[in-house]
Amino acid sequence: MAAIEAEGLVKVYRSRKSEVRALDGVDLEVQEGTVLGLLGPNGAGKTTTVRILTTLLRPDAGTARVGGLDVVRDAQAVRRSIGLSGQYAAVDENLTGRENLWMFGRLYQLSSNEARSRAGELLERFLLEDAADRVAKTYSGGMRRRLDLASALIGRPRLLFLDEPTTGLDPRSRLGMWDVIRAQVREGGTLLLTTQYLEEADELANEIAVVDHGKIIARGTADELKSQVGGERIEVVVHDPAEIQRAAQLLAPGGSSTVEEHTRRITVSADGGAAQLVEVVRQLGEAAIAVDDIALRRPTLDDVFLALTGRAAEEQPDEEAA
Repeated sequence: MAAIEAEGLVKVYRSRKSEVRALDGVDLEVQEGTVLGLLGPNGAGKTTTVRILTTLLRPDAGTARVGGLDVVRDAQAVRRSIGLSGQYAAVDENLTGRENLWMFGRLYQLSSNEARSRAGELLERFLLEDAADRVAKTYSGGMRRRLDLASALIGRPRLLFLDEPTTGLDPRSRLGMWDVIRAQVREGGTLLLTTQYLEEADELANEIAVVDHGKIIARGTADELKSQVGGERIEVVVHDPAEIQRAAQLLAPGGSSTVEEHTRRITVSADGGAAQLVEVVRQLGEAAIAVDDIALRRPTLDDVFLALTGRAAEEQPDEEAA
């Protein structure tokens, strides 16, 4: 059963001088108990999609249902059934962590005692017990993000929207947030996760939808998307820069290799898989060409993104209204 459904979503931002079509006919479906990763560059339409699905924006065209409820006609009921964690931690810096969670609990119409009890549970779950009675302004960035996600869970929502939840976090905090998200999925939650981080989508999402210029341009599991950009490849890092061209000619006599002079890396397609890797090692050894690294690699989501959008994931414009 679909927990989230959207069909033909359109959103246009207009000003006197310009018109930005943030969404241009987005279709989405997220099954109960799964994670959909909405992957795309800044300004692609990810946040606009989340805002519509969480009733913060009205679409100019199209329909959307969350938990079987229309996001326009049944907006209040939708809000009661979901949790939302945005790009920036929505916490009151002048309240303690415990007070923040109690306040959110009351906003979700929990009784005062229920909100207090639930706050204690979440502070323990998110490893914030020691800082529970400190004001949030003293929290690190990772602690604020954990507190923000805890606030989104205070009402025990079955549907959770996470809009770039690990933006600005250091690697350790990001891995910790991934563990929290995985735990939510194990408990049967349904998640829509937007991200720019390719490895995050690869790690967390059951299915990935790639959005660019307000349109869904590809959808599938990580493996399905990777299969679209070709098969495996062999990467060789030559020890001596003077040997790069000789090695490239040896590995791909027809000139079908990719050579990166500055990294001394040669890449060739590997339709033969592991057997071809063994043959490459043999050829390099017989030719007395020393290597620093050699490996058989599958395509990454970065390769997918480059193939689909024509640019690497790190080459993104600044975030606009979308």
